[in-house]
Amino acid sequence: MNQEFFMYRGYPLVRNGNQIYYGYMSEPYVVMMQIAHQQETDGGLKIADKIKVYQMSTKEPNPVKAIVKTSDRPNLYEAIDLANVWLKRAEKDASAQ
Repeated sequence: MNQEFFMYRGYPLVRNGNQIYYGYMSEPYVVMMQIAHQQETDGGLKIADKIKVYQMSTKEPNPVKAIVKTSDRPNLYEAIDLANVWLKRAEKDASAQ
């Protein structure tokens, strides 16, 4: 089954409910972002204002042990920006070895 995913800065970005996955599952790491809180605007639009960000190893079967780094961000843009930095660094470290 060949699927097309939304791409952002060279990595797939997939949302499932309040969880957003960023990166390739075939790579050593992927980033999961969990929307912890949303604020509703006057127009009824929900805006995420608290995001938990987790860098996870794709090789570890236990999801709790797979978490390598964590952070909190106040909006989705900052969360994705941090996720991109983490994935780029992991990619650079893997190529240096």
